Amino acid sequence: MSDQTNQSATQHHNSQAAQNSTQPLTHDDIRRFVPASNCLDGKTILVTGAGDGIGRVAALTYARYGATVLLLGRTSSKLEYVYDEIESFGGKQPAMLPMNLEGATYAEMQQLEGLINKEVGQLDGILHNAGMLGQLTPLEMYDVDTFAQVMKVNFTATFMLTQALLPLLKDADNGSIVFTSSTVGTNPRAFWGAYALSKQAVEGMSDIFTQETKNTTNLRFNCINPGGTRTNMRAHAYPGENPMSLKTPEDIMAGYVCLMSDESIGVRGQVIELQPKD
Repeated sequence: MSDQTNQSATQHHNSQAAQNSTQPLTHDDIRRFVPASNCLDGKTILVTGAGDGIGRVAALTYARYGATVLLLGRTSSKLEYVYDEIESFGGKQPAMLPMNLEGATYAEMQQLEGLINKEVGQLDGILHNAGMLGQLTPLEMYDVDTFAQVMKVNFTATFMLTQALLPLLKDADNGSIVFTSSTVGTNPRAFWGAYALSKQAVEGMSDIFTQETKNTTNLRFNCINPGGTRTNMRAHAYPGENPMSLKTPEDIMAGYVCLMSDESIGVRGQVIELQPKD
């Protein structure tokens, strides 16, 4: 992801921008971030939807930059594969946290907070990556059960998990919570139904959390819009699209690493488009 010959100068630039409160990192800075090889060393980061797609690549990337990664997902076999991948390149031992967000209760999420506190002792960040597309159909025809499923996975469970884990995150020196949004979250479009509405709600939640915590904690809440990326969800949403025309999850990881690193201290309440339209 980085050119070693220019890495030191870039890291110095990143650090200076982050530390200067009058000149926080711009969205371009975040998209073009060049991480130091150990920029996440000492951090523990939970990734939801870690079994495949962007979540899997983010978990592997965080581990490569020194983080201890907590892998949360509904399919244990996929989490085991990612676990083995991390161990194969010598990353810090991850942890698997099987959980189906659609059916998970708040009590179970509170139990998860206790487990992380007992077994790991810290939590420095969450990447809320798990998501459900649902139907692409007019709202007047939208199946109400599917609507409830999408809202639970994409929004309600995201809120519940964040709230349950806040005690640990507040104890971190600089806790970072990253939500996943979408272009149709920022600018809703016809036929995107519950998915668009859930992403609108996520952006609003990030904004409210930011307002409520910015003066009393070191927490930072931000949203990432990954843009069109070569994933299974994208293929279902755009079945006629040539996947080779899209960036891979690996291509967009700079922003994901930046928002979890201390270089992004001061970046709060933002929605960062990783592939903005010209």
